[in-house]
Amino acid sequence: MDPLSTLWETFFDWESMRAALPEMLTVGLPNTLILAISAALLGSLLGMLLAVAGISRTRWLRWPARVYTDVFRGLPAAATILLIGVGLAPLGMQVWGPNPYPLGILALSLIGSAYIGEIFRAGIQSVEAAQLEGARALGFSWGEAMRLVIIPQGVRRVLPAWVNQLIALIKDSSLVYFLGLVASQRELFRIGQDHAATTGNESALLLAGLLYLTLTVPLTHAVNWIDRRLRQGRPATAEDDGGLALAGQTALPGEAGARATTEKDAR
Repeated sequence: MDPLSTLWETFFDWESMRAALPEMLTVGLPNTLILAISAALLGSLLGMLLAVAGISRTRWLRWPARVYTDVFRGLPAAATILLIGVGLAPLGMQVWGPNPYPLGILALSLIGSAYIGEIFRAGIQSVEAAQLEGARALGFSWGEAMRLVIIPQGVRRVLPAWVNQLIALIKDSSLVYFLGLVASQRELFRIGQDHAATTGNESALLLAGLLYLTLTVPLTHAVNWIDRRLRQGRPATAEDDGGLALAGQTALPGEAGARATTEKDAR
C-alpha cells in the first residue's frame, strides 16, 4: 500500500475516534486533570521549599536539596513512578486501599518538584540584592522580606518556565498507567491504548494526543498573556492619584483628565 494511505487509515479513522471520544471526555479527561492538577500543586509547594533550601547558607539544608534535585531530575519519569508506585504499594494498600492515584500523584510531584525547585531558585536569585536590603531597612524580617518582596518577584520572572513544567506534568500523567488502572481510573492515554488494542487502529491514540493539545496550548497562551501584562503593567490614569490636582493641574476624571493635563503642560 501507499505509505500515505497506510498512515491515513492507521491514524485518521474518524469512526474509531468517534467511538473513543465519549469515554475520553467522561473518564479520561477528568482523571488526567485530577492527576495533573494535584501533582502540580504538591510539586509547586515542594519545589518552593527546595528553592529556599537550595539558596540557604546552612549546608544541612542546601546539600539535601541539591541531592534531591539531582536524583529526581536524573531518573527517568517511568522509573520514579514504578519505584514509588510499586515500592510503596503495600503501604498504600493499608492506607487507602487498591487505588494507585495517591502514589502516582506523589511520584509525579517528586519529579515535578525537582524541576520546579530549580526554576524558582533561579527566579529568586535573579532578584537584585538591593530589594532584600531595602525591605530589611523598612523593618521587614528576613522571612517577611522573602515572602512578601523577593519570592513574588522571582516567581513572576520565571512564570513561563514554571508553566512549561506544569505542561510536562500533564503529559507525564500518562505514565501512571504503569501502576495498573481499573476502567474508571484510566486517563486519556490509557483509554486510547485500550481502544487501539481492541480495534487494531491507532486513531484513538491520536485523539488522545489532540485532547492533550487542547489542555496545553491554551495554558501556554494564557500564561504568555499574563506574563506580558505583568511586564507592561497598565496605563496610569487620574484615579491612580486619587483624583488630586497637583500644582498647575486640573483634577479631571479618567484618561480625559490625564490627556488634558498633559496638553496643558505642553502649552
